[in-house]
Amino acid sequence: MLKIIFLFFMSGGIPVAIAMAGASLVYILVSDSTLPPFVVIHRMVSGIDSFPLLAVPFFILAGNLMNNAGITTRIYNFALALVGWLKGGLGHVNVLGSVIFAGMSGTAIADAAGLGTIEIKAMKEHGYSTEFAVGVTAASATLGPIIPPSLPFVIYGMMANVSVGALFLAGILPGALMAILMMLTVAYYAHKNKWGADVKFSRTRLFKALMELAVVIGWPLLLWLLVVKLGTPPQLTVFAGLASLFVLDKIFSFEALLPIMTPVLLIGGMTTGLFTPTEGAIAACVWAMILGFAWYRTLSWKMFIKVCLDTVETTSTVLFIVAAASIFGWMLTATGVTTDIAAWVLGFTKEAWVFLLLANLLMLFVGCFLEPTAAITILVPILLPIATQLGVDPIHFGLVMVLNLMIGLLHPPMGMVLFVLARVAGLSFERTTMAILPWLVPLLLSLGVITYMPKLVLWVPKMFY
Repeated sequence: MLKIIFLFFMSGGIPVAIAMAGASLVYILVSDSTLPPFVVIHRMVSGIDSFPLLAVPFFILAGNLMNNAGITTRIYNFALALVGWLKGGLGHVNVLGSVIFAGMSGTAIADAAGLGTIEIKAMKEHGYSTEFAVGVTAASATLGPIIPPSLPFVIYGMMANVSVGALFLAGILPGALMAILMMLTVAYYAHKNKWGADVKFSRTRLFKALMELAVVIGWPLLLWLLVVKLGTPPQLTVFAGLASLFVLDKIFSFEALLPIMTPVLLIGGMTTGLFTPTEGAIAACVWAMILGFAWYRTLSWKMFIKVCLDTVETTSTVLFIVAAASIFGWMLTATGVTTDIAAWVLGFTKEAWVFLLLANLLMLFVGCFLEPTAAITILVPILLPIATQLGVDPIHFGLVMVLNLMIGLLHPPMGMVLFVLARVAGLSFERTTMAILPWLVPLLLSLGVITYMPKLVLWVPKMFY
């Protein structure tokens, strides 16, 4: 009965959060349940009374600060120097820029709206078709929640009671795999259409970009050697290391060294125990403010207030969905729906690979209709117990779930990335949908590899957890 009420509300066009909370309340009122109606409010409040969820507003704020402080232009210029001279250069720049921006925003929509605006405009000016520009931008935007930090991973970690830090680390290799497959797709189109480079090859520019990349990779390794091998105090080493970054940036006038260090600082801080993922979100905000206000001086107090108001609005939406899903998920469990579904699935198959195939199909379908946060909060109580019984690691399953739902963002009727890019590119909804279809090939190929090669996902987390 609960499911019928929920589907009735959804079919009437009621927002998903209100549909979940409303269905729970109506079920309590019309059924023979002894539960008081006030339990809806109580469960919704307790559902968001969680320390890990404090990371949500801070990661949103950090992404918004980076987006409004001119960081996206710096990232674009860095990627242009690194791969813009290849055939189909701006397509490669699009993917690489999304990889870097993913380490700051944590959401696909922020990537599409922020970096996507610059990339699509540049690609159109260089003669690329609008459809190709939209397709590669949409596909690369899915990297946002896979490469750490990730807002969906925070929500999943809270719902599944697993380490958010381990989820962040689990996204590194799959994110790299997705980026490689997308760049191979760009190379295929460049070869097929006989595209040339978009910027002239410059040894000086490339060397500077490679030197910047070497600092990004070598800096954390050097700090690790100092702390682990030589026993220097971690806090002192980190502060000295941060100071050295600012000195290097000043001397060489690097394009995007300091913004690119954001995910490195987050992952390094979490794996060394300097801070939790929640505290890491606050550290990311402080880092973004230092860059925007003090170093690049591209943020004003007026912009900061606007960013804060946007963050409050987005956070309210996300947490209201989590609160509504909390009571709905609790009601599903209390009424035995999750047990019945588990019994049906386990009666149908006891093979993990068959369950993962069915779960993928279900999550791809659900992702076309529900916002990722709502989908995660509904699906985790239903699917995770079955996955656990069949021996699927919850960290691995979390990554599979998030990737499925990110692909869903590219599909009608509810794909938010689809709507954002249609508006940015000035394309019709139908043409935007058709532009994205070829890019489902590398995404679905990545999904297949990630689903059935759990070692790719779990290798990095197991090194630290």
